[in-house]
Amino acid sequence: MRQISSEQYKQNLKAKKFLIWLFIISSFMMFAALTSGFIVYTAGSAERGLKTILPQAFKYSSAVIIISSITMHLAYLSGKRLQFSKQKLYLIITISLGFLFTYFQFSAWQTLTEQGVFFVNYNASQSFVYIFSGAHLVHILAGIIMLFFALAGVYQNIPQVRNIFRLEVSSIFWHFIDILWIYLYVFLLLNQ
Repeated sequence: MRQISSEQYKQNLKAKKFLIWLFIISSFMMFAALTSGFIVYTAGSAERGLKTILPQAFKYSSAVIIISSITMHLAYLSGKRLQFSKQKLYLIITISLGFLFTYFQFSAWQTLTEQGVFFVNYNASQSFVYIFSGAHLVHILAGIIMLFFALAGVYQNIPQVRNIFRLEVSSIFWHFIDILWIYLYVFLLLNQ
């Protein structure tokens, strides 16, 4: 069996990191297209406006995701400093905050339905709220899976270069979905 050199291994990791950046760019383009679609749909017509007050749960989920971005950064720093117990703790906290974010999203959807705002209705701008938050939630769940892989690596005592790679890729993606949610939330606030 052929042995992979350290330099080849690092090149392989760079290629994988490039793939995560391509995914982030394509996700950004998808959300840019969705928000553009919302703007085009609502342009020039008060009848097509959002006409709803956003649930408080969106505000809470925004706070949660900002805090989770901080704990993700702390996990990354802990991994670089070889403080593996802290790395585990911060990853577990970040994963827990990801699940709390998910809870708040479902809570927001429940509040919207109680207000009479449904996914399928005569006003497509209200449907966009579900599309924005739902598509973002899919990204959150993907991020949680990545965080579980990073956490599993610490428990499996993988080589440090792989540990840092998993942390770095997870961190890049998690910070992206954090910024993405803040963008979506502010966009919805400005258009409510």
